[in-house]
Amino acid sequence: MTLAAMLARFAVGTDMNDARMRSFVRLSLFDWATVGIAGVNEPVARAARAMAGDLGGANRGATLFGGGQAGVATAALVNGATSHALDYDDTHFGHIGHPSVAVIPAALAVAETSEAGAAAFFDAVAVGLETACRMGAWLGRSHYEAGFHQTGTSGAFGAAAAAARVLGLDAGQTAEALAITATRAAGLKSQFGTMGKPLNAGFAAEVGVTAALLAKAGARSAPEAIEGAQGFGPTHAGSATTSAFDGLGETWVFPKISYKFHACCHGLHAMLEAVRSLREGGLLPDDVESVTIVTNPRWLQVCNQPEPSTGLQAKFSYRLAAAMMLAGVDTAALDVYSEETCRRADLVALRDRVRVEPDAALGDSEAVVSVVARGKTRAARHDILDTADPDGIEKRLREKAATLIGSDAGNRLFSAISGLEEGRTALALLTRQIAASD
Repeated sequence: MTLAAMLARFAVGTDMNDARMRSFVRLSLFDWATVGIAGVNEPVARAARAMAGDLGGANRGATLFGGGQAGVATAALVNGATSHALDYDDTHFGHIGHPSVAVIPAALAVAETSEAGAAAFFDAVAVGLETACRMGAWLGRSHYEAGFHQTGTSGAFGAAAAAARVLGLDAGQTAEALAITATRAAGLKSQFGTMGKPLNAGFAAEVGVTAALLAKAGARSAPEAIEGAQGFGPTHAGSATTSAFDGLGETWVFPKISYKFHACCHGLHAMLEAVRSLREGGLLPDDVESVTIVTNPRWLQVCNQPEPSTGLQAKFSYRLAAAMMLAGVDTAALDVYSEETCRRADLVALRDRVRVEPDAALGDSEAVVSVVARGKTRAARHDILDTADPDGIEKRLREKAATLIGSDAGNRLFSAISGLEEGRTALALLTRQIAASD
């Protein structure tokens, strides 16, 4: 059986009766919509909406973040790019990327324009997210290290699976959609730090929609377009990790998703959570004599700006971010990462008491923090993959939404999403929240 056929059988035939998976799909829908609403005024979001307006045409019917409508594939592109504009969306370390920003925009655009029910949309999102994570793991670290961005590549396959499920395609048609995706899926790490990175998410969503619609219309592709000798995996430095598909349809890997509760590089999050636990334990910034942060060496090349002077640099600084958390600065807020924060005398003083050390024994998702305060050493360790309690995550995501879009808007959004999975609320309630985000 080809890889496309196997994934298609999963996408079409899997019943969504796993309570834990459903909980995490609901949480990711809420987080995705929150960061999309918060990102509507980012330059890439404005550019994408302008592009949609320039395209015009009669085929308009899918809602955009910030208001307005566009054709189904264009709307998926706009909403994918907008929801990744802040780089504040969920991350899956097995997938090695951001699954929701590619999958959900595709499923939503197709569901809205095909008049699919809310419950069908919810199930399609689940199938797409799982497909993206499995494909990301199959492509593996070699694919990522070669320069490919899994958000754009494996995300496109997840988007295609989700769109196909919403459209009600059979297994054969869905396999064709996935095989067609193989010839268009793309995304480069060289775009990191530019508008190209969020556009990778948008392109993945658009490709998934287009491939599913082509398959529905009768388009056909090479059956082994994903894993064949000149298929997507071999030509894109894929690891071909077959164990990535173990238990497909029986167990779910997506619930290992990690959510961002701080508006900065994900490499800082384990450290920030460790410092947060110490601060909540009564640690006072005036008592701090020294701080030692131990992290995986790979993060030292990513987010170890020792003396940041700009807001962007602050988002990649272990030392300043630790000082911010110690001082009680709300690291979930977007506007605290600023030149003013970098210059604040009390934060600079704390920053200069922080040192960062590498330890290859720690995983990518871990950090250990030791603080000497009034001659006494306190230590904390955190692994962001250990935060697996849906109720606890919901509380943190609601706090994040309150910071980004306001408590009232966050509550309305959560209420709309909570009713989707059983069809208690219509998709229109969700799209109204998205359209009102300008």
